[in-house]
Amino acid sequence: MNFKNVTVAGSGVLGYQIAFQAAFYGFNVTVYDISDEILEKAKTKFNILSEAFKKGLNATQKQLNVAFKNLNYTSDLSAALKNADLLIEAVPENLKIKIDFYQKVSKVAPEKTVFATNSSSLLPSKLAKKTGRPEKFIALHFANEIWKHNTGEVMKHPETSAEVFNAVIDFAKAIGMVALPIHKEQPGYIVNSLLMPLLSSALELWVNKISDIKTIDKTWMVATGAPMGPFGIMDVVGITTVYNINKIAADSTKSSIKIKISKKLKKEYVDKGKLGIVSGKGFYAYPDPAFEKKNFLK
Repeated sequence: MNFKNVTVAGSGVLGYQIAFQAAFYGFNVTVYDISDEILEKAKTKFNILSEAFKKGLNATQKQLNVAFKNLNYTSDLSAALKNADLLIEAVPENLKIKIDFYQKVSKVAPEKTVFATNSSSLLPSKLAKKTGRPEKFIALHFANEIWKHNTGEVMKHPETSAEVFNAVIDFAKAIGMVALPIHKEQPGYIVNSLLMPLLSSALELWVNKISDIKTIDKTWMVATGAPMGPFGIMDVVGITTVYNINKIAADSTKSSIKIKISKKLKKEYVDKGKLGIVSGKGFYAYPDPAFEKKNFLK
């Protein structure tokens, strides 16, 4: 199984990074989104991202030119999947949206196409039957700023074929990732299984008015030597994603604290467009967040 043509569905926080990363490493990439207007915005983000590749990977202009040449764009789903060997789905973290998406792509994708979800909170088995090809469906999860935090978590579900599992591991390596095989389904994969308790505890301290955002972050940074605290991390992850994860938990568990957290995130941040680094404002203001200033830890 040899992937050459990759379609990335969704050009949001992670989608556009995945697309550029794959194009940079020589894959022919088609970027799909629901409108040409959104795709035009993605092109602007690719220009900004190329500067990050220069700094983070010492990428040359020649390499970046090749990456841009490898990128194609369309808002036509059938056209996006026409030659796809691998589809990487990075649509919004919402079960209904993802199910609707897979029901559509299952009708138009070639038989050869492997489907990979980048979902950070939904287990692949929840979506597998909707894909029409459960044996060719898998989870492939990336961290934000994937050129720097180059983890590629590859998680199978009970019906994923061994061939697909190994092929996606090889693909992750081929685009510069450290491939992390996960043999059983695990909510949160490995990274988020470690990270989510930290972020959840920080959010609980905040909504219960135990302490304020800066003090919580300062505590973590001083105590562990970490370069940022949990709220700084959430700005990087994207507050929309943090909200969606907590909303899913609130809806499924009816947990009073998760309901409280999701309501506060929506009212004070998501509804006001304060989405983290992606919007220039979240728990902190960017590009010069308070936690990076010299006196923050005093």
